[in-house]
Amino acid sequence: MPVTVNPAGLFITGTGTAVGKTIFTAALALHLRKSGVDVGVMKPLESGVEDVATAGKDGELLRWASATTDSLESTCPYRFKHAAAPGTAARIEKRPVHYTDLVLSAKELVERHQFTLIEGAGGLMVPIAGGFLISDLAKDIGLPMLVVADARLGTINHSLLTLLAARYLEIEVVGYILNRMPAAPSIAEQTAPHDLASLTMEELLAVIPEVEGDTHKMIEQISSILPTLPSWPLLKKYLPQA
Repeated sequence: MPVTVNPAGLFITGTGTAVGKTIFTAALALHLRKSGVDVGVMKPLESGVEDVATAGKDGELLRWASATTDSLESTCPYRFKHAAAPGTAARIEKRPVHYTDLVLSAKELVERHQFTLIEGAGGLMVPIAGGFLISDLAKDIGLPMLVVADARLGTINHSLLTLLAARYLEIEVVGYILNRMPAAPSIAEQTAPHDLASLTMEELLAVIPEVEGDTHKMIEQISSILPTLPSWPLLKKYLPQA
């Protein structure tokens, strides 16, 4: 699909679980906030939350990075204790997801901010409720999508499948990033950016180096690294100016 330049926000998905999309999303939110942008954040569904009366780890990182004053319910509306797909956790805990309300809540959040980052759960095919998937949520909210992929072995397959699914479902994709590239990459990691770029229609917007430290330090490091990346102009064109 044609790509919108200067959109109202981005829906950020991963090629699977544990690819580092929360750290990246939070780093992007922190960069935007420090640049003077009014940035909204949302983690619509989060599983594996120890205390569902509070934000989960992912939601809390997004809230911290953006310094949002939005309510917990508007930024992290569905929080589940069981570490399972949101649709599964919701069924087990007998706390159904009201899909239409969730979409409306996300759209209202987008309207309140200059730019909004909405982070999905897992990958595109993760179930939410009643046959709805994360891909449906992304499409119905209407923000263009950015895909986060891990640089590790297997990323070519996972990335191509995700991008192909998005194209088939007619979800607008601004591009993808390769996350957590080691300082001493293996052959698979070293060649992944070139191989993916030669196989995809979408743009490779960034290769994010692997950083160390606790999650807050990692977010701060990546936030400061972003403008120094050779590919920064490719990503920057989809971001607002303060």
